[in-house]
Amino acid sequence: MTGELQWEPDRLDDQDHLVERDAGAMLRAVASSGAQIRVALRLAREAKLDALAADGRPRAVVVAGVGGSAVAGEILAAVCGPGVPVPILSVRSNRLPGWVGAADLVIAVSHSGRSEETLAVAAEAVRRGCRLLAVGGEDTPLRAIARQAGAPYAEVRAQGPSRTAVWGLTVPLLVAAGELGLSRIDEAVFEAAAGRLEDMAHRCRPSSESFINPGKLLAMELAGTVPIIWGAAPVASVAARRLAGQLHKNAKYPAIVGEIPEALHDQLAVFDGPFAGRDIFSDDAGRSLRLFVFRDTEEYQEDARRREVAVRMAHDRDVPVTELAGEGGHPLERLAGLIGLADYGSVYLALGYGIDPTPVSAIAELKARITQ
Repeated sequence: MTGELQWEPDRLDDQDHLVERDAGAMLRAVASSGAQIRVALRLAREAKLDALAADGRPRAVVVAGVGGSAVAGEILAAVCGPGVPVPILSVRSNRLPGWVGAADLVIAVSHSGRSEETLAVAAEAVRRGCRLLAVGGEDTPLRAIARQAGAPYAEVRAQGPSRTAVWGLTVPLLVAAGELGLSRIDEAVFEAAAGRLEDMAHRCRPSSESFINPGKLLAMELAGTVPIIWGAAPVASVAARRLAGQLHKNAKYPAIVGEIPEALHDQLAVFDGPFAGRDIFSDDAGRSLRLFVFRDTEEYQEDARRREVAVRMAHDRDVPVTELAGEGGHPLERLAGLIGLADYGSVYLALGYGIDPTPVSAIAELKARITQ
């Protein structure tokens, strides 16, 4: 098994290898992200989410989801920004906070529509009299809960595992936020985000050679390292967590993730530890630390200063640094580009190690053992 998992960068430009190893067609799924936004927007409009505003603005928005579905709540909060007039909270368990009640909106997000934790939260929201929006697949237990409660249901038609349906799961939340006056995202913004994802798909296509392909370049910088991934603003922090999560699931690869400034109070200490400053070309060096910093244009001045100093400290200690900056005028567009790059990088890392990125055998085994 160890021999099969050796990093071989030449594999990334071997089209036969990419097709053979990517048996679950993860590259194709990532490439469809732009189209996924357009389909999800149409379905969200058909779900008549304007009904959510009939009782006015909620006291708080609580987004319930686990696994690949949980990122939708993070994207919603980041895109709405720190000036949003109500708190947006993500719940990744089977329990609602005790304070959530009839004045609040609960959004239950489950790609399969069958997640045990999300179903429990949705049912509890109905019992407490909360406003409810459900987002998930067609003909599912989650849809049944929404139907029984008379709540809107936004259907997700993206195929594959939930981590490939991020935009199908997220767009309904953004549409709902617009109806509630929590954000201003018009058709042009959604189209710009879709266009950004399509541009990334073109640049990261399998036939594009490694020296110009951003996804393959990111994979090569990740390979053989212990990646520590920081976000330097709300949008950038979502992208950082997305990359870490995709490394776990797609490449079966460990990663440390943090957010500036908090990461500078604990994770920064690893720059002086046993994994920092190692020569990756030495036979006995083991794995070396590498810092990946996601940046965004909407960054607090103090945090930008902290980030710059931390990056210099990494260089001083011979810790390699990769900086990834969002591009575009709207937070959604910038985040789309960063997530697209993270997704491609994680998939190419898996394929460079000879791993099919789609299966998550350990997670499936855990679920099977729990239900025995």
